[in-house]
Amino acid sequence: MSMKKSWHLNRRTALKAAGVSLALPWLEAMGTPTPSRALPRRLCAVMFPFGIAMPKDNAADREWGWFPTGTGPKDYRLSSVLQPLEPVMQDVTVFQGLSHPRCRAMNGHDTGDTFLTGNNLAPVTYQNTVSLDQYAAREIGRHTRHASLTLSTDGGVGPRTRTTTLSYTDKGQPIPALSDPKQIFERLFGQDGASRRDRESLQNSGSILDLVRDQSKSLHRHLGVADQRKLDEFETSVREVEQRVERSRSWLDVPLPKVDRDALALDATIDAPKEYLRAIYDLQFLAFQTDLTRISTYQIGSYGPSRARKFPGVLGLKADWHGLAHGAGKKGGAEKIGRFDQFLTANLARFINRLKDTPEGDGTMLDRTLVMYGSSNSRTHQNRNYPLLLAGGRQLGIRHRQYLRFDEKTPMSNLFVSMLQGLGVETEQFVDSTGPLAGLS
Repeated sequence: MSMKKSWHLNRRTALKAAGVSLALPWLEAMGTPTPSRALPRRLCAVMFPFGIAMPKDNAADREWGWFPTGTGPKDYRLSSVLQPLEPVMQDVTVFQGLSHPRCRAMNGHDTGDTFLTGNNLAPVTYQNTVSLDQYAAREIGRHTRHASLTLSTDGGVGPRTRTTTLSYTDKGQPIPALSDPKQIFERLFGQDGASRRDRESLQNSGSILDLVRDQSKSLHRHLGVADQRKLDEFETSVREVEQRVERSRSWLDVPLPKVDRDALALDATIDAPKEYLRAIYDLQFLAFQTDLTRISTYQIGSYGPSRARKFPGVLGLKADWHGLAHGAGKKGGAEKIGRFDQFLTANLARFINRLKDTPEGDGTMLDRTLVMYGSSNSRTHQNRNYPLLLAGGRQLGIRHRQYLRFDEKTPMSNLFVSMLQGLGVETEQFVDSTGPLAGLS
């Protein structure tokens, strides 16, 4: 058994200066990481709606198509849309041909709800299933104060088939997303009213749960078989709540990291898309850097009425994202939607660069972070051949700087299996997968 030397630092040792306190990266003085103190593995999933331009290879405006040219995996050239990623392509793989088979026959704009679930939303019930991030959070989320972080431009849940969140529980229920940068910051760092109330409730929740459990036991012997089954399900739910409460209580005495609010554009709103998108990506980076969470999702706009529909106006384009996507096949249309997609790519590239420029252990934060980015449409209303890419995870067994092309026999969920396995989540299948995705490892 190794002994900790007197000069070894605790992992939660922080740098404090000028009102700023940040958790240190792994240093040699912290000793060799052990399984209980292993470097974190992280997941970030980002989706944008309405699809992209797909001009033919011999078209004059081919450079504004989303997908690279070439046959892959190493024979490719990035389009103007993806050009902002060129400096980090050694940590990026672009995919062509992937989609969710169960979602291909759905209405063209219903599939945002299924981007991370791969589930067909049957009419009437529209029942969903667990999303990739929440599946991963079962294992990864128990190590952090926040099991996951769910963000979107519009916030909340939204209507079925036009939801404003990418995250769904084990029972397929949508998880409300946060959208306001200031609210996200305060929730992360325990400064909002809800966080304070949560801490107070945790102090008193034990007796309430004990009372509920005792009362259910006393009722059990007086009920019929069907009611006993229902009560058993209720008791199972109570036990799950107890486990979550105990997990939350363990963090009550752990000081929250302090950060400099002034370094973030917390007053940014969707009326200023450049500042807003930068603030959201910065908050995700900060949440990862301080290890408050290791799982995040971000939905940039939704397929329904969305405040983000006006975002293209920031580039002097018509402030109608949906209309730009519909016009991609018209003369000059590919360049218009392509310029906006390039803007979105540049914001993503900055986020990837921040992760890559931040040392961690014998590598960088990006080496142990998977960032998936894409849309659930190719051309608008077409639920096939999603524009998709994956960044990061080189120390998680992921191989990059390539353009991987697949036919429709390969489900997108194969990519999910590879990602989950890279994150250390033991699984051989997710929804309709047929195995890990070929070519990634």
